[in-house]
Amino acid sequence: MVTSDIPIIQVGDVLLSPDIITECFCCDLDVCKGACCVEGDAGAPVTLDEIAEIEQSLDDVRAYMSASARSVVDRQGVAYVDRDGEPVTSIVGGRDCVFTCYDGGGCCLCALERAWREGATSFVKPMSCALYPIREKALGMNIIGLNYHRWAVCECGRAKGEALRLPLYKFLREPLIRRFGRRWYTDLETTVDELRKNRG
Repeated sequence: MVTSDIPIIQVGDVLLSPDIITECFCCDLDVCKGACCVEGDAGAPVTLDEIAEIEQSLDDVRAYMSASARSVVDRQGVAYVDRDGEPVTSIVGGRDCVFTCYDGGGCCLCALERAWREGATSFVKPMSCALYPIREKALGMNIIGLNYHRWAVCECGRAKGEALRLPLYKFLREPLIRRFGRRWYTDLETTVDELRKNRG
């Protein structure tokens, strides 16, 4: 693995914090039960384009949502502006994302992704959810910053990642490709390989 003293990594117009490369991670839903969908005091960050896609998919997604979530969406829509002035998905009771649903074992699932997996919609879920625990931030001049967000509820994900020796950037391979493209991800792999070689 690359040592932890590596500098910020740049691939194209994207700057990555080095811990995205050096740290291991793998979601462990059996342990956390999808806590990231219900913990916290705001919904998931969404873009205006994503809000439009969610609204277009809503008729097909409603069947996977709880009655209380449908009521919130009917009252205030699929998203609202949080205290930081950013659009986020609406939440139920100051807690659950409106698109949280549960399996028979009490594990949180995403109604949007569930509808997509069953072929009901073409929209998967917000990119902020797909990339988590990587958080994206616009830095200006068309530069995007990616940071690893550490949260206590994800401790089991860090433990599982360590056990599997699975770096965070590899765990999130498909979401990163979805966001930045396959060529970008290949360039990221090449950059990591060069760092390994240079640092022994």
